[in-house]
Amino acid sequence: MKGTIMARRCPWTVPIFAAVVILALLSPAWAQDWNQWRGPNRDGVVAGFTVPQAWPETLTPAWKVTVGAGYSSPVVSGGTVYVLSRVEAREVVSAFDIATGKLVWQDAYDAPYTVNPVAARHGPGPKSTPVIAGGRLYTFGITEILSCYDVAKGKVLWRKTFTGQFPATSPTYGTAASPIVDRGLVIVHVGTAKQGALTAFDATTGDVKWQWTGDGPSYASPIVVEMAGVRQVVTQSETSIVSVAAATGALLWKMPFTTPYVQNIVTPVLYKDTLIFSGLEQGMFAVRVAKGASGLTAERLWKNDQVSMYMNSPVVKGDLIFGYSNRNRGQYFCVDATTGKTMWLGEPRQGDNAALLLAGNFILSLNNDADLIVTNAVGSGYEVVKKYHVAESATYAHPAPTRGGLLVRDANTLALLKL
Repeated sequence: MKGTIMARRCPWTVPIFAAVVILALLSPAWAQDWNQWRGPNRDGVVAGFTVPQAWPETLTPAWKVTVGAGYSSPVVSGGTVYVLSRVEAREVVSAFDIATGKLVWQDAYDAPYTVNPVAARHGPGPKSTPVIAGGRLYTFGITEILSCYDVAKGKVLWRKTFTGQFPATSPTYGTAASPIVDRGLVIVHVGTAKQGALTAFDATTGDVKWQWTGDGPSYASPIVVEMAGVRQVVTQSETSIVSVAAATGALLWKMPFTTPYVQNIVTPVLYKDTLIFSGLEQGMFAVRVAKGASGLTAERLWKNDQVSMYMNSPVVKGDLIFGYSNRNRGQYFCVDATTGKTMWLGEPRQGDNAALLLAGNFILSLNNDADLIVTNAVGSGYEVVKKYHVAESATYAHPAPTRGGLLVRDANTLALLKL
């Protein structure tokens, strides 16, 4: 497998009854593109969701293809779904027609990687979710190979590697942060433990526009927000919560933040004029950013020690935060976003991880045991509407909604499930 490989040359890609599936005939539950990690606004919210007249008894795959290993989530733009994966020692970028599952284009490049023994059960990745903007697809591999593709043709427009710039080309457990595109800049944290650079690259050329070199990268993905009149990039670095100016990379504010085993992972979430943060065994807390005479300041408003997130990130509906806590061996929860008060806790021992989407008045939760759980997004209690088993192997990748269904990735395959 070398360079661009078309569908007829890829024997391990096998659509299932794809030719007879036309998505236009499916009832559209939503119509937006899902172009990056956790969706258009990076918050897990599915816009324009239409409640099914009746939740089906089972979810049927419109098509299913083998894509290779990894936990990178699929992304969707127009009529195409894109996915980053691994086949042996190569990382593979694939584009599939959303209506049929047919391979449109594919590129592969060498990406040898030795997994840290502590993370062996999670495999060699990749873990970072691509982002689509301005007709380009940006991928970030497990060893920090940053690539820019023409979305239509699969042509590599530019590619960056960081060998020699840092002692290693990934954090301890491999790159997991997903890049973000903002106003012509591709922003991602590169580097390794104790040494890195939150970097903005020109989206067209790949040229470096700014860098903040105050800390090494974590496994968390950045967001871009307007707060206190300033557009800023907010993320968790290796040992801190950090905000830099989106246009220049200048440090705006910073607060210490560490988790056991140095695993800052959770994507920040914006709620009105506050930011919600969490981390393994560190509870969940809200931070308000304000402008003072000496610049921006960040003040903690509340903290909830009853819940704490590890590999997943929460969603916000109104004044409620819904999430999945690592406490009690896995537990769904709801917290009041204004006060931090726990509204309810679900049953304990629910597993390692769950990825959440907010779809209208429902939470769609995909756990690592391949169970998709539909619940009511209410503060009165954990109310299960429907539960589906959707794959035959672990589902750590975040699901992606698309017109008429939900894209679900397991250990080696990608399927479009009809809703």
